[in-house]
Amino acid sequence: MTQDQIILFSLFGIVFGLLLWGRFRYDLVAFSALMAGAVLGVVPASDAFAGFGHPATLVVALVLVVSAGLVRSGAVFLITRTLVDASRGLGAHIAIMGGIGGVLSAFMNNVAALALLMPVDIATARKAGRSPGVSLMPLSFATILGGMVTLIGTPPNIIIATIRQDSLGEPFRMFDFAPVGGVAAIAGLSFVALIGWRLIPNRDSGVGGDQLAELAPYIAELRLPEGSKLAGTRLRDLEGPAAEADVGLLGIMRDGKRRFGTGRNLTLRDGDVLVLEAAPEALDEFRVGQNLETAEAGNAASDAVGDGVSFIEMVVPEGARIAGKTAESIGLAWRQRTTLMGIARKGTRITKRLRKTVVEPGDILLLLAPSDRSDDVVSWLGGLTLADRGLTVTNNSKTWAAIGLFAVAVIAASLGIIYLPIALGIVAVGYVLLKILPLAEIYDHIEWPVVVLLGSMIPLGAALETSGGTELIAGTLVDLTGGLPPWAILTVLMVVTMTMSDVLNNTATAIVAAPVGITMAQSLGVSPDPFLMAVAVAASAAFLTPIGHKNNTLILGPGGYRFGDYWRMGLPLEIIVIAVSIPTILVVWPL
Repeated sequence: MTQDQIILFSLFGIVFGLLLWGRFRYDLVAFSALMAGAVLGVVPASDAFAGFGHPATLVVALVLVVSAGLVRSGAVFLITRTLVDASRGLGAHIAIMGGIGGVLSAFMNNVAALALLMPVDIATARKAGRSPGVSLMPLSFATILGGMVTLIGTPPNIIIATIRQDSLGEPFRMFDFAPVGGVAAIAGLSFVALIGWRLIPNRDSGVGGDQLAELAPYIAELRLPEGSKLAGTRLRDLEGPAAEADVGLLGIMRDGKRRFGTGRNLTLRDGDVLVLEAAPEALDEFRVGQNLETAEAGNAASDAVGDGVSFIEMVVPEGARIAGKTAESIGLAWRQRTTLMGIARKGTRITKRLRKTVVEPGDILLLLAPSDRSDDVVSWLGGLTLADRGLTVTNNSKTWAAIGLFAVAVIAASLGIIYLPIALGIVAVGYVLLKILPLAEIYDHIEWPVVVLLGSMIPLGAALETSGGTELIAGTLVDLTGGLPPWAILTVLMVVTMTMSDVLNNTATAIVAAPVGITMAQSLGVSPDPFLMAVAVAASAAFLTPIGHKNNTLILGPGGYRFGDYWRMGLPLEIIVIAVSIPTILVVWPL
């Protein structure tokens, strides 16, 4: 073992020890190790920061931006309304989401599949009042498992098919991976849905929870636009959709009069104003689902969703400009381009139009204001901003444009027409140009600690490979398996490949392990195909750490996970994958 190898193995040991300890944040540990590697000379200075421009790092950052665009466009609401029910039990929810994720990731890159479903899962968790941490890891594992089924589902399969062509003259075809990958995926999904999620620590990530949940709901107003699909229906017909969105339907405003109770049999018509009681997220979901508009339609803020507007929650103190006045009297709409969306007032019923309601000290206002002037609006009103809950305004007029652009990019990347990071980059640019996602918010959606983690670990992994550390592992493996029966050799190969994949990028693992598998098969005088299939499954089955697979990295921040949380469900899952894959390989791909 060379000096560089000793240093690198020591660095990896220290890094994983500190990460499992959890005392220091993972990005600080990884970056410190990178700096140590550069100082000690095992990581070339010219390559020290190459990981920050690595495709894996860029994919993670771009996926988060694209996910935010899908949320802002209403695509997430469309999926949650048609496929997901927040009232389901957690086990049923995980089974359904896992099944959807597994199928999608078989026919699209599994990172892209998670990018589509992760916001849906977070939104469902928020609506169900639970932390997304209990369901995001099962979803990530499900999309990884689904990617094993086809050639295009995951990069290791593509790499192994290419290596087979170079070594044996013919690549694996699209569905050659399906028998083994399918069995492993079904067994893994069954474990995740029935048992695995129960092993995850139930820790609040701060994403699905809401520190302000005890606030009184807002009294709000939404208008039926011209040509509304609701025109001609009765108010009572909206009670079901309103209840599903957690919105209280109080009545309607027509011809300047509020109608409660008896108005339930009224036939709705264009221009009617619905009077609602709801939390901000529920209000926005109901607006998108029923294609409603703000009651102050025509106001600059309400009509400029794509240009960057934000929800603001503001408490009104004594002496505020708006205290004792109405939004209409102080010219909130025309002076500040801001719409009063709702008022939360405990113990008092609001009976007038919102813009004509006298605001009292202690009221909490829900405002829709230009994002670049939010602080100025609050200061002008003399209010105090509540803690940011990450409330976003959905631009539902661009839902299908967002879905279409994303779908075209994924299909193009899956067919090899365009490189995945470039495809995702084009989607991000398209979302900005189409005003689906405001440019000013792009960088707010990136989990920078995760970017630092990946950017730091990739050069260390590359240095381990360059120094011959991975070849040392491979040579040792060949020596240790001498004289063992074929099934035992396959098992050892899978265990070592999985271990490498949990430490290194799964693509790098496939590049190193596939030639090792071919060499082992040739030394035994048997077909290399079962060994390549074992490598394919094992390289993708990175469930022990957040850095082994990009999907696990993506959920690290939103799920509120620690580095040592993954093995709790990941270790038994890897054992199950090995246990079902070895017999299947020996049957489908005989030696």
